[in-house]
Amino acid sequence: MSFNYQGAPIHNPSSPDALGLSAWSLFGNALLATALFRCWHILIFFGAWSTAICVVNYNGHHVSLQPTLITVFGTVLGFVISYRTTSSFERYNEGRRLWSQIVLGSRTFARTVWLHVPDNAYPSAQALTDQQKEEYKAKTLIEKKSVVNLLEAFAVAVKHYLRGEDGIYYEDLYYLVKFLPKYPFPPTIPSVDLDRTSITSDGVPASPRSGHFHGSLTRRTPAPGQLPLPNTAPTPSLRVATEKTLHTDGRPQRGVKFSTAPVDLFPAMNPPKYSLLDLFPFSLLVWMLTKDGLRKNGAAVKGKRAAKRRATMRSQYYNIPLEISLYLGSYVSALQSRKVVDAPTTTVLLATITQLVDALTGLERILTTPIPFSYSIHLWLVTVVYCLALPFQVWSTLKWVTIPATVVASFIFFGFLVAGEEIENPFGYDKNDLNMDHFVHNIIRRELHAIMAMPPPDPSVWAFSEENDLLFASLDTEERVSPSEWVQRGISKMQNALRVQ
Repeated sequence: MSFNYQGAPIHNPSSPDALGLSAWSLFGNALLATALFRCWHILIFFGAWSTAICVVNYNGHHVSLQPTLITVFGTVLGFVISYRTTSSFERYNEGRRLWSQIVLGSRTFARTVWLHVPDNAYPSAQALTDQQKEEYKAKTLIEKKSVVNLLEAFAVAVKHYLRGEDGIYYEDLYYLVKFLPKYPFPPTIPSVDLDRTSITSDGVPASPRSGHFHGSLTRRTPAPGQLPLPNTAPTPSLRVATEKTLHTDGRPQRGVKFSTAPVDLFPAMNPPKYSLLDLFPFSLLVWMLTKDGLRKNGAAVKGKRAAKRRATMRSQYYNIPLEISLYLGSYVSALQSRKVVDAPTTTVLLATITQLVDALTGLERILTTPIPFSYSIHLWLVTVVYCLALPFQVWSTLKWVTIPATVVASFIFFGFLVAGEEIENPFGYDKNDLNMDHFVHNIIRRELHAIMAMPPPDPSVWAFSEENDLLFASLDTEERVSPSEWVQRGISKMQNALRVQ
């Protein structure tokens, strides 16, 4: 093994040790993604239960039931669990389809803005000097880049919104939206936000709707003469100057000076940790402990299940992605008022914004429409009763094989149940949830940056490139003729070449 200049070991990815660690890492991730990781404690319980029944029967106490119940109730229970899993997968698949719609809308909007909005997107730019025209071109480029950045911000905000993470103080979101003026909403719209002054020693903010966040919400009163503060404005971090920016989140507000002080940001990914309440039957208490923002011992209920439960309680929180869509619409409105784009281009831009908001609404529908609690708990209770009765029915036939048979049967039934519960809300941090960070950072961000990497390509340049010498050829072995030479030969020669093809 080699070492760097600081004495730390340098791992070679192709070395046997590194390959071994990678294999173990892949195996560990695969194990965490299986239903076994979510129901192992249930299997241990039923293994111990079946062992106790076997010991009782082995010692002469004949405790058994007729095996007819296995066929009757097992068939019905299998159909019900299958329907439960299928409905959860439909929600999972619908969530993936809606994210594809966001990706498609981002591609379409960015391409249309970058290629179809003219460089001088100002009506008076044609009657100015060359220097003033260059200034208008620069302003147009800034507008284009800003609105394409807002497309990325929309996708990032949707990701945090679905995970129940409030505010804009995230590494992948803050710098994309901090410059936007905030919408002053009327007092009838609740304005509830993070109390950023209650940050714990480990840097975790006080948000009630993320499993890794803990603390409480505070309802803040605006200063005299100021409009009420919208939900998109968290109280500033401890490092932000508070003399003139007490009610700002780093974004400018009318009549308030913009602060350029550094801001503490939260990671783009910060999954909640597992808690005791994630284990069955403790997880059933999450529904009661998180309902209507209830707290246990004055602190937020922790755990992954609590985080997903809180993410569904959206009634009193403002929608940051929707606010970003308003600014996207304001850009199209400005283009319309300047009359610098044609009607088809405007139609495409407006239709794309509608597509993005439609996807957001569909994702909200999945998020806020959980499987009814009465249905879920009834299915769990019936499955528990069936697995409890199973050893009594198979002891007379299987004897000590009853123990592994009960464990396997429990794994089959409860495996489908926990898998269905995991994917019914596929927007969290579980191993089998949708990889929204991949959609945002590896698809949308990279493709938007690729679109803006070069000025709009000019067909008079790339179509007449000398490398385009097989324009009318069907095989690589045919004559190579450059576009300029085809121009000299004339249109009749080109038509003849097309007929040969």
